[in-house]
Amino acid sequence: MKHVAIIMGGYSSEYKISLLSGNVVYQSLDRSKYVPYRIHLLKDKWVFVTEDNREFPIDKNDFSVNYLGQKIVFDVVFNAIHGSPGEDGLIQAYLELIHMPHTSCGFYQAALTMNKRDMLSVLKPYGIKTAISYYLNQGDYIDTEAIIQKVGLPCFVKPNKSGSSFGISKAKTTEELLTAIDKAYLEDNEIIIESFLEGTEVSVGVINYRGEIKVLPITEIVSENDFFDYEAKYLGKSQEITPARISDEVAKKIAEIAKKIYIILKMEGFSRSEFILVRDEPFLLEMNTIPGMTNESILPQQARAADITLAELFDNAIVLALEKS
Repeated sequence: MKHVAIIMGGYSSEYKISLLSGNVVYQSLDRSKYVPYRIHLLKDKWVFVTEDNREFPIDKNDFSVNYLGQKIVFDVVFNAIHGSPGEDGLIQAYLELIHMPHTSCGFYQAALTMNKRDMLSVLKPYGIKTAISYYLNQGDYIDTEAIIQKVGLPCFVKPNKSGSSFGISKAKTTEELLTAIDKAYLEDNEIIIESFLEGTEVSVGVINYRGEIKVLPITEIVSENDFFDYEAKYLGKSQEITPARISDEVAKKIAEIAKKIYIILKMEGFSRSEFILVRDEPFLLEMNTIPGMTNESILPQQARAADITLAELFDNAIVLALEKS
């Protein structure tokens, strides 16, 4: 029996969603193979949370816990933290320093993919199409005329290092652009402003499944709102159609690009990439390396469409993590 620490929570606006994801992993793991533990990593505490919600502090020296007089040492960490420190490389670096196997990608890949503008810059020489973008750091002079000249209106304003659509706005006027910049700065001190791409939004899960890189069935996203924002993503204001209503030829093209990106970035574990299809050409928006793991989340939907249960999906991630340790 392997002792699995399921880390959840985190330090960002996404911590509530992460707790939901982590609890789904906790409920889904095969109890004949694993002893799962819910580990909350929050700004003010790292704790093991029991079934009756008692808390026991984590010893950060070796990521162990003293529980009722017994020291529990984990065999592997299942990473279910969206945002910092689970998706930006911090926890990966810490776990790798203490030689603790974990289910996510390496610290460099996590840091790179969390930083939208750095990731897009790395992929550009490989011919990966992206939106036209303009970058700002907090404190920079905001030249709205130069921004609009480069990316046009409407445009999207996003925090550079954030997930779950927090802080993202669609700006249609100069006034809305300034408001959107202020909103994005509440989430991050770097922002990315991108040209509006008219087309179909799709989400593509790529995983290492039983030792092979596997592209899962593609999901089409139809938002009731102006774009796929937080409400659309988590409060039911969108349709997520798996498999997407696109031709086999276009699906094959997207799958090849998504797999190519996974290989170029030397990814491991889970990934979910977002694209806009403009006249059947995929334009990459971003990549998530710790995608949502609730029953309603996109990647679990895609796994089900590929006849992979949540228990199999999570078991595979743990097996691979242990194999590479």
